[in-house]
Amino acid sequence: MVILTAFDDDLKVLLVHRSLDPFRDYWALPGGFLGEGESLDRAAARKLLDETGVQDVYLEQLYTFGELSRGDDARRGVAVTYFALVQHGQVRLREQTEWQPGWHDAYKLPVLAFDNHVVVDYAIRRLRSKLEYTNVAYSLLPRQFTLSELQQVYEAILDHELDKRNFRRRMLSLGIIKPTGGTRMEGAHRPAQLFTFTRREPVTV
Repeated sequence: MVILTAFDDDLKVLLVHRSLDPFRDYWALPGGFLGEGESLDRAAARKLLDETGVQDVYLEQLYTFGELSRGDDARRGVAVTYFALVQHGQVRLREQTEWQPGWHDAYKLPVLAFDNHVVVDYAIRRLRSKLEYTNVAYSLLPRQFTLSELQQVYEAILDHELDKRNFRRRMLSLGIIKPTGGTRMEGAHRPAQLFTFTRREPVTV
């Protein structure tokens, strides 16, 4: 599972610290095995809920990898990967002693077990592509947000700054967000207009 969120102006990925071999003391993506008679989608949704306490967010099968390193284990492994987008304020990471979870900057990763950096890179490229033609950013934001907050999410994903005027013009032209009629005070500036996504489910634009 590549579980992504955005906060502190960065794109973050959830990793777990391994306490067992192989790759003891390395960080890795959370994962697990299929249950008896369990579908892939159901297993992914279960794992997401176990790790973050959230559901009904953007969740998509990413890719099937057959060449990831298994450390000292000579057996070949096949990993079916998913990626999910979660709002940071809603996440409740589970507390456990064996696999300690934590958020990491997706662009400054430690050395990961099982070649997991390949999976994270693939997920980021998929997410960046989807920003061009879908509304997937809805899953990273609360129901009401300012255009500045939306731009911060896009900049975190793209890892570079965007022109404020051009960004706002493009977002409004796509028809995926609409004003709520409300405002919010932001520091000493005038109240910022609040927006919401027209639909909080995947939409192609």
